[in-house]
Order: sequence, then structure tokens, then C-alpha cells
Amino acid sequence: MPRAFDQPAVAAKFAAYPRAMRDKLLALRELVFEVAANTDGVGPLEETLKWGEPAYVTAQSKSGSTVRMDWKPAQPRHYAMYFHCQTRLIDSFRTLFPHTFAFAGERAIVFAEDDVLPAEELRCCIAMALTYHLRAAKR
Repeated sequence: MPRAFDQPAVAAKFAAYPRAMRDKLLALRELVFEVAANTDGVGPLEETLKWGEPAYVTAQSKSGSTVRMDWKPAQPRHYAMYFHCQTRLIDSFRTLFPHTFAFAGERAIVFAEDDVLPAEELRCCIAMALTYHLRAAKR
């Protein structure tokens, strides 16, 4: 059963996506919450909108960097997961998974509508983002 939305604005954003993309983005959303629940130090996530996009923040633990996701009408057959561009997250993902993902600059992993999500690799990326500050403090 899909996780309920705490904020009506976030629910409205998901409802506004085309059906096929909504299903893809809801799957990403569930994956983010699953990873957060199963990753030490992350704690509960705050789901909100940042720049008009669904965003997942480690507001309580402050363990990580914000993870966002969105679909844009300019690229109707693609959707993306966004990471803070001033981190080294995308560089790390490129090193770890050079042939697994399509990247957009230093800020996003981009998925095509027909892509089968590489769930294990994506879990690793999400966990790295949600523990970014925690890991930096240990260095």
C-alpha cells in the first residue's frame, strides 16, 4: 500500500503528473522512504516541495543531502532524481556505476520511461545522499 502524503501540496504535485510518469515517480518515492528506514543514522524524512519538485530532507537527523525527483513536460519520456550539485554525489555515482545510469551534469540521474530501475544500485545512491553529511563528519 502506498505511503500517505503528509502535505496536500506534495500530493497535488504527484496527482498532476501524467499517469505513466506518476507511477514511476511514486515508485521512486517508495524507494527513498524504504532506503531511509533501512539506513542507520537517517531517521524520519520530511517530504516537501523544493523548487516545485517533491523533495526528501533529513530534517531531524541532518544526516544527508536533499533528494528531489520530477518529470518535466519539455522531456515527456524522461523523469529524474536530483541531488545537490555542489556535492560530490554524482561524481561518486559515475565512479561506482559508470554504465548503469544516465546522468545530467552534476545534479541528476535521468530515467527513460521504459527503463527498468536498477534498484540495488539506486538504493546505494539514495543511501549515499541521505548520509552525505554523516559520512563527511566521519572523514
